Amino acid sequence: MKLIVGLGNPGKEYEKTRHNAGFMCIDQVANALNFKFDTKKFKALLAVGMVKGEKVILMKPQTYMNLSGEAVGECVRFYDIDSNDICVISDDLDLPIGKIRLREKGSSGGQNGLKNIILHLGTQEFKRIRIGIGHNKLIDTKDYVLGKISKEDQKIFEDALNRASQAAVEFIDRPFNRIMGDFN
Repeated sequence: MKLIVGLGNPGKEYEKTRHNAGFMCIDQVANALNFKFDTKKFKALLAVGMVKGEKVILMKPQTYMNLSGEAVGECVRFYDIDSNDICVISDDLDLPIGKIRLREKGSSGGQNGLKNIILHLGTQEFKRIRIGIGHNKLIDTKDYVLGKISKEDQKIFEDALNRASQAAVEFIDRPFNRIMGDFN
């Protein structure tokens, strides 16, 4: 069983904001797999299906970014999912817009959703796909991450979402170190 989590904030006011890169990406994964987010469980929206004989759960926590670990932790405990079978997609301020970075494990890097997931899982040993949103030091961080992608950056951001969603789909049945080699 695989669990792929896209991080973001629920609600219309947060759609298309930088902080919702994970939600945007997981929506593309769902489209690629022909899954529908039609289940609400574990404080999250879920899309569940089978891919090549393996059960796959796509998740959009509805707890807001900073409490994402509540939803992820409940699901992982309920299904007894191994941390090696979890992949979390999030935005990353420290990466230039349009760049993606895949990691097999590691710290939160200051990303509060990842920090809360690490807290609730009790481990840093899960896969991550980070989508660069850049950082404008002239704008307060909270205002920046909750702002929308500029028109100038839209194309490069969409390209990053496409690459990240492709990497997430490949996570289902390919070794992650090979996916990292292809996408990093």
